[in-house]
Amino acid sequence: MSDGGITVLDGNTLRSLHLSLPEHTLTLTGAQVLDFAESEASQSLLGISLPPHLKSSALRRMNIDGVDDVTSFQLTELSREQASRKLSDYLSAIADELKDNPLVVSILDGNALRMFLEDEDDFAMIAENLFTDLDTEDKGKIGKSEIRNAVVHMGVDMGVPPLEEFPLLNDILKKHGVEEEGELGQSQFAELLQPIIQELADALAKKHVAVIHKIKIVNGSEIRKVLADEKKLNDAIAKALQGKHKNDQKSTEIIRDFLEKNGKELGLPPSEANEAVILLYDAVFTDIDSGRDASIEEDDFRKLVREILEKFAEQLQANPVYCDLDG
Repeated sequence: MSDGGITVLDGNTLRSLHLSLPEHTLTLTGAQVLDFAESEASQSLLGISLPPHLKSSALRRMNIDGVDDVTSFQLTELSREQASRKLSDYLSAIADELKDNPLVVSILDGNALRMFLEDEDDFAMIAENLFTDLDTEDKGKIGKSEIRNAVVHMGVDMGVPPLEEFPLLNDILKKHGVEEEGELGQSQFAELLQPIIQELADALAKKHVAVIHKIKIVNGSEIRKVLADEKKLNDAIAKALQGKHKNDQKSTEIIRDFLEKNGKELGLPPSEANEAVILLYDAVFTDIDSGRDASIEEDDFRKLVREILEKFAEQLQANPVYCDLDG
C-alpha cells in the first residue's frame, strides 16, 4: 500500500493562486519568469518537481515549442507587465495540461513503514519474502550488500521512495554497513533490515516525499479534442468505414472492433489495459442502439461514430480509467 493512498493533481490548486512578481523588479528574462512560475507551482502541487513533459506541454500551449523557441523566450527581456502576463499564462497552461493529463502522486511520510514494523508477523513475512527473492541460488545466504536491493525492491507501494528522489536513504544504508563484505542468513537479514526501515520511517516523518506514479488517467479530454477537430474526426471515421465496406457485421460491431484496435490514437484507454476498460466498452455499446446494421448509409454511420465517441467522453469524464504505463 502507499502512505495515505494516492492523490490526483488536476491543476485546480493552481487556478486559485494569485501570484505577483517580487517587488522593485522592473524587468525579468523569460528564464526568470519560468523558474519563478515552476517554483510556485511546485509548492502548490505537494512539492513535486514538475516533470519535463508537463513543462514542455504547457509551453506548447503558449506556442513556445521546440528547443529554439524555448531558448529564445528564456533570453527575452520582459517588462514587469509582460512578465506578469507570461507568469499568469504559464501557470494557466500548466493547470490546463494537468486537467487533461492529471498526475497521480503518493505522499510518503513513513506511516506505511511504521505499520509494517508495529506488526511483527507482517514484518517477518515481508523480510522472509524479500530474502527469498534475493536468495536466487537458494543457499540460505545472501551478500550484505543485497540489503540495498531489498529496500529498493519494497518500492513506493510499501512506502519506500526511489533512491534518486530521497538521497538520505543512501546515507541510512551506508550507516548500517550495507556496503561491507559478508553474508547474512535470513534471521540476520531481518535483524539488519528492521533498524534501516525504522530510521527511514523517522526520516520520512520529518521530510515527506511526493512520488509521481507512472499512471495515465484517461478522462475523455483527448476524445473531446478529436470531436472538436473535424479533420481528425473525419480521418477516424474514414478508417472505420473501411471495415464497413469489408464485411457484413452490424455497424456497432464494426465500430467497436475499430476502436478496440485504434482507440488509443483517439484518446481511449488501451482495450487490453484492465477490466475497467472492458466494462467501459460494454457500458457504451449497451447504451447505443445495437440494432443498427452494416447496411445503414454512410452519413448515418458517421453520426453513429460521433455518437459513440461522445458516449465514451461522457463515461470517462464521470469515471476516468487509470492505466499503468509500466503494464
